[in-house]
Amino acid sequence: MDILEHLDIDNLHHAYLIEDRSAEALPVILEFLANSNINILNNPDFFHISADSIKIDDARRLKAMGADRGFDGTVGSKKIFIISTNSFLLEAQNTLLKMFEEPIEHTHFFLIMPDTDSLLATFKSRFYFISSNSNINNINTELKEAEKFVSMTLPQRIEFIKELITEVEDEEDSISVDSARTKAQKFLNALETVLHQQMSKAGFDTKNNLTFFQQIFQVRKYLRQPGSSTKSLMESVVLSVPYF
Repeated sequence: MDILEHLDIDNLHHAYLIEDRSAEALPVILEFLANSNINILNNPDFFHISADSIKIDDARRLKAMGADRGFDGTVGSKKIFIISTNSFLLEAQNTLLKMFEEPIEHTHFFLIMPDTDSLLATFKSRFYFISSNSNINNINTELKEAEKFVSMTLPQRIEFIKELITEVEDEEDSISVDSARTKAQKFLNALETVLHQQMSKAGFDTKNNLTFFQQIFQVRKYLRQPGSSTKSLMESVVLSVPYF
């Protein structure tokens, strides 16, 4: 899906949610804005917010910034927000629900995330949703890696997780589609899908074998919390996931 197919400078939606796992969306949007005569340099009405996780304090600041009148007094001038993040905490989503529900004239938001599954349905429904072309290929690759993982021995699994998470813990809070935290979240999504498929083939009763699914749910939850240890959380997955 080409992002540009959904963007018309003369008819912009007030809020776009773009799921992008390859870091392609941001330069495309910046080029679109530049080609539409919107200055993205030294423009007090253009904001690019980049963070590993949007927390409630970030949401409050964003809400205040969005409510402020733009500096450019020209009729029809636009105020642009681009938010690049790996996750959006639930409290932050709730804080911004009303802002995205009641559009502010000539103010437009572009929220870019590698995985939107963690967003509340009510929050997500406020946006025009776009999924980039590269997502399908990336998802297929992640599923193949998860299929290999469930058939690995314990030492092989430990080595796999070690290679998956290469960043130093102190550097994890930087925004990157290749950060340890983001790669772990995407791997867990693929792993959960593969486990359901493998259990179905093997004739397992998933209703009575939920322990490891519950563990994955908890690990995914804590991965979204700033300061949590990706290494420790993913090591717990190694020990809880069954072998196929």
